Amino acid sequence: MAGGIEIKDVAPDGAVHFIDNVSSGPGPVENASEALCALFLVAMIILIGAEAIARNVFSTSLQITDEIGGYLLVATTFLSMSVAEAHGAFHRVELIQARLGQSARIVSQIIFDLMSLIATAFVTWQLGRLVMNSWRSEDVAPTPLQTPLWLPQTTMALGMLLLGFALVRTILVKIRHLQGSTQR
Repeated sequence: MAGGIEIKDVAPDGAVHFIDNVSSGPGPVENASEALCALFLVAMIILIGAEAIARNVFSTSLQITDEIGGYLLVATTFLSMSVAEAHGAFHRVELIQARLGQSARIVSQIIFDLMSLIATAFVTWQLGRLVMNSWRSEDVAPTPLQTPLWLPQTTMALGMLLLGFALVRTILVKIRHLQGSTQR
């Protein structure tokens, strides 16, 4: 017991959780997204390593490391949000949640997830508009690569869209869990 509240879980990173978490679990989309994020991280490591070797051994620079690394970081950040949601690690307010009964806790989580879904839908819509505007105007980055800006922007919109789908799946699982606990 921790201050009158029972510890339910201690994560591998040492985080202490006071409440049981209801999540949808990763599906094929989240597994693919997670694999893509891992691939992007490996690509960043290779790119940064190549840049370090080029600078220290050959006294030159690849000139693209910052730009490509930034795009990969943005893509990894946005594409990993649905993975975090599916694993139940995206958002929690345990200070309040731990003091509620199980049904009230699930209801409050559903309400929070619905608010998150609304915000996600709005951000996805705006990012989609940004991608379309960049596509139509043929915007490119002011860098030596002159990357079309719709490419990295698409990963942002896609990541938010996948987060929306993961939130819908999580909400449905929580509703079924709530219905199952009230029928007992």
